[in-house]
Amino acid sequence: MTNATVLISGAGIAGTALAYWLRRHGFKPTVVERAPEIRDGGYKVDIRGAALEVVTRMGLREDIRKHRTDVRGGSVVNAAGKRVASMDGDTFGGRQGEDAEILRGDLNRLLYEAAAREVEYLFDDSVTGIDEGDSGVTVTFASGRVQDFGLVVGADGLHSATRALAFGDEARFVRDLGYYVSIFSVPNHLALDRWELTYVGPGRTALTYSTAKDAGAKAMFLFASAPLEYDRRDRAGQQRLLADAYAGEGWEVPRLLEAMDGAPDFYFDSLSQVRMDRWSTGRVALLGDAAYCASPASGQGTSLALVGAYVLAGELAAAAGEHAAGLSAYEREMRPFAERNQELGPANIKRMVLRSAGQVRISMAMLSLLSRLPGRDRLMAKAVEPIHRAATAITLKQY
Repeated sequence: MTNATVLISGAGIAGTALAYWLRRHGFKPTVVERAPEIRDGGYKVDIRGAALEVVTRMGLREDIRKHRTDVRGGSVVNAAGKRVASMDGDTFGGRQGEDAEILRGDLNRLLYEAAAREVEYLFDDSVTGIDEGDSGVTVTFASGRVQDFGLVVGADGLHSATRALAFGDEARFVRDLGYYVSIFSVPNHLALDRWELTYVGPGRTALTYSTAKDAGAKAMFLFASAPLEYDRRDRAGQQRLLADAYAGEGWEVPRLLEAMDGAPDFYFDSLSQVRMDRWSTGRVALLGDAAYCASPASGQGTSLALVGAYVLAGELAAAAGEHAAGLSAYEREMRPFAERNQELGPANIKRMVLRSAGQVRISMAMLSLLSRLPGRDRLMAKAVEPIHRAATAITLKQY
């Protein structure tokens, strides 16, 4: 691009990774983030396949290994707390070989520190207006600041404000899968030592886990539901919906729910995907969940963000000043990979949340049997093969 300045909206995994790669290719990225600083903590995420190669090319692979969650294993429990089946951490998490599991905040901090000194960050601010001209984009910020950029990239998640400004209402692009998810920190009252416990009831699943270097624990809830009406800024209302969804549920669910009022990181949203015919318009492009959210059920959101950032920056650099050509090439490279990984979401969630009591009973019996079979590890590896085929369904160029 003649104007090499790029505004990135969102300092999550996609945004921080893109800032790193753009700077490597000689661009001048600026990142705007609504939060007052880079967000730490968060839930655990996996880095697989092509994404592992991306972090290797960033020189971060060993740092990521040092920050692994080190979860030793996991168990499925029944309503009485009895362990029906237990597996080692990699088998339970569907990981193979060099796959790495890390807390989202730890990964984001590593990405941020890798390029922070060379990238301008505007914290506690957001984009409220985009006015595209012949040679650039004039951006208005919530703070009142107005600035021109050569390109704007929305890396601001499922409910992207950048997408709404450039493409229209999210109802046109966000596809609800029929489930909701909530995640937040809880006290480790079960004294879990890098272990995960999962309880499955009809139409609703609850789990809790502890990781290395964290004295507390995390709780995660997944439940099936028709579309719910709620304000995304109304935390109390979201907590009421979650409590209603799990009313009368057994195991440790009531105690885990008690912790949500005081949790500093309460998160609640639909399990949804983003489907778009195109990821750019003029000088505005989308990246990560804003463009092709696969949903947390896919297990590939972080990998899609890392690979997408690498490809977008690389194709813009390869286009040598022609932003339209670079954005078009980015979509050609990424769309098959994104779509392959999006296929995982609907299939995985049906295994994670079982709709009926009959399905739960059959699943518990099968898990109990599987855990005792001598070929268990081989069978489990075969079960997660679709994830690994999707994770490697792109050949990364050397830009």
